[in-house]
Formats: sequence, structure tokens, C-alpha cells
Amino acid sequence: MSHTYSAIGWNRQKRLYDGVVVAGVILYLALFAGVGALVHPNATIETLLIRGLGTCALLLLHVILLIGPLCRLQPQLLPLLYNRRHLGVTMFLVALAHGVFSLIQFHALGDLSPLVSLFVSNTRYDSLANFPFQPLGFIALLILFLMAATSHDFWLANLTAPVWKRLHMLVYVAYGLIVAHVVLGVLQAETSPWLAILLGSGLLAVLGLHLWAGYRERHHDQELAAPNHDGWVDVCAVKDIPANRACIATVAGERIAVFKYEGKVSALSNVCQHQNGPLGEGEIIDGCVTCPWHGYQYLPDTGASPPPFTEKVPTFNVKIVNERVFVDPCPNAPGTRVEPALVSNE
Repeated sequence: MSHTYSAIGWNRQKRLYDGVVVAGVILYLALFAGVGALVHPNATIETLLIRGLGTCALLLLHVILLIGPLCRLQPQLLPLLYNRRHLGVTMFLVALAHGVFSLIQFHALGDLSPLVSLFVSNTRYDSLANFPFQPLGFIALLILFLMAATSHDFWLANLTAPVWKRLHMLVYVAYGLIVAHVVLGVLQAETSPWLAILLGSGLLAVLGLHLWAGYRERHHDQELAAPNHDGWVDVCAVKDIPANRACIATVAGERIAVFKYEGKVSALSNVCQHQNGPLGEGEIIDGCVTCPWHGYQYLPDTGASPPPFTEKVPTFNVKIVNERVFVDPCPNAPGTRVEPALVSNE
């Protein structure tokens, strides 16, 4: 968490992560160029570099899109989320290099500006076989630039988490444009089936894992019974909540995380203010609810981050009756302290 904004500070873990990513990109490009030169001895180094950068960016994009559902299905993989934005910026830079080299190679030798040539050199939008696929890649690159430029927490805080999240969901639009860019461009000229097989496999993996993760998540969105006559909702039994963990329940259309800790029970919104992470899948660490995505923390009884941090989430009134946990579906203002319910047998 950060209550001030300063230049990004790379700690040892981030430097190691970035070093591995950069080394991996360089190794991939070297292997691609080397093998490509052997398989296609007539190909120029510019062509091999353009293809290598393009396939590398596409591979990185698939990895980025797969991290989310994989972490939903296997929480042990959550550390992969911590620096996913670094991977996204790297992917954009590789895609940018691919776009720049392609623009120079195919549009810089005429009388028109390369960018103008990109859009006017082929206007056969009514032809599937000759569709102008290059503008699709350009539009996707603009989306990736917007995401990379707003990846810092400065933009997350100033745009607010919901707006920032919706903005970065455009990655799926970019992915669709890139798939169309490849299908309408390279695959129509490529005689080998391997690229089509790899692209199809990647597309199936992205769609399949997202659908499977959504299917696994559906039970969290099942609305509990309506409030009883005094307005409270029966959420779960006390014994169903693990120590220092939470039970997640959907009440009045909102996911609520009900935590049990130190013989007490508190309820707060399941949505982290950082990137809408699932607080209920985290745990109590050092007396604070800790988001499993990026480690943002909140006091369980107030929903406020410990000073000097200022993030706050809504809290809910909670009570225990006959070893059952009841929650008032009306949220309190973010940061409102609610007296925890005491667990009788702890």
C-alpha cells in the first residue's frame, strides 16, 4: 500500500522478477531467429525479428490472461498475480517493437506517412481473404498502451478501483483484435499448420479456464435466503468459519466476507479497494484482513486500513444467535467501526 506517490522502487524480488522476464524475452527472440534462419534460410533478419517479436508478445499475452483464472482455481498460484502488471508492460513493449518494425518494413518506403499508409494502403473491408488486418493490430496496440500507461497505482487511486478495473478489462478487446489480426493476416499466408494449432490451443485455454473459473465461482453469487422478520440474514454456522479466515456469502446482491478471529466475528465487504480483490479469500495477518492479491490490509472491525494508509471498505453489523452468524444486509459507511460478535465457546 502507499499513501504517497513516488518513483517506482524496485526491491530485490521485483528486480529478480523483471530480470527473469527480460532474459526470457531475449532468449526467446534469439532462439526464434536462430531456428527461423535454419528453417527459412532466405528470410531476412528484419522478417525474423518482426515474427519473433509478434509471437513473443502473443505468448506473453496468453500467459497474462491465464494467470487470473489459474489463480482462482489454484490459490497456491496467487504469487503470480503480484507482478502481473510488470509482465503486462513488458508485453506491450515487445508488441510496440513488433509494430514499429512492421510499420518501417511495410509502410516507410512510400510517399505517404507510414501511419496514413497503414490505413489507406488496403481498404478492402468487404473481402475476408484480403481484409486489412494491420489496423486491427494497431488498435489493439493503442489499448495495450493505455493499459501500460495507467498500470501504476497512482492511476488506480485517482481513477478509483472500479473505473481502473473496467479500463483494464479492455485487455479482452485487445486480445480479440490480436487474434483477428493473426487469423486474417499471417495464417492466410502461412502454409505450416503449427501456428494455427498453437493459436487455437491458446484461445481454447483462455476461454476454457475462464469458463471453468466462472463455473467454480458461481456458488459465491447464489443469494442467501431473504432477511427474517427483524431484517437479519442467516449467513452460516460459527463452526463453518475457519480460524483467522472467512466465509463468503452473497447478501442483497453483494459479497460479504465474515471473518472469525480471536474469539470474535466481524463482517465487511469482500471487495478490496486496490484492485477489487477478494478479501474473503485472504486471512487475518497481524490482526488485519489481508487481501490475497496484493497484500492490502484492513482492520476487521472497522474496514479501514491501519494508519498511515487510508483505504476503507464498508462494514456490516453482525450477531451470533444459537451458534449461527447473522448479518444485517445494509452496509455501513466505509471505515465505520462495528462491535464484533463474541463467539461463546472460544
